[in-house]
Amino acid sequence: MAGKLTLRYDKIGDILYVDKCMPYKEQESEELADEIAVRLNPKTGEIETVEIMFFSKRLQDNEKLELPIDANLRLAV
Repeated sequence: MAGKLTLRYDKIGDILYVDKCMPYKEQESEELADEIAVRLNPKTGEIETVEIMFFSKRLQDNEKLELPIDANLRLAV
């Protein structure tokens, strides 16, 4: 699925969302690491959303944040 990434921050829940598309009911969820989850396309298994919980706390603690996913980033045209 090609497309731009959208970043959304939920201040109340302290969650950063990195979306390739808006979440929808049919997506499957999987926890990848401590307080990091992804939403997957139910047909392809492709990651469509990354959810990073306690995001501001991680920044305040100067915690190194590595996502256990492969990324192939390029400019959208």
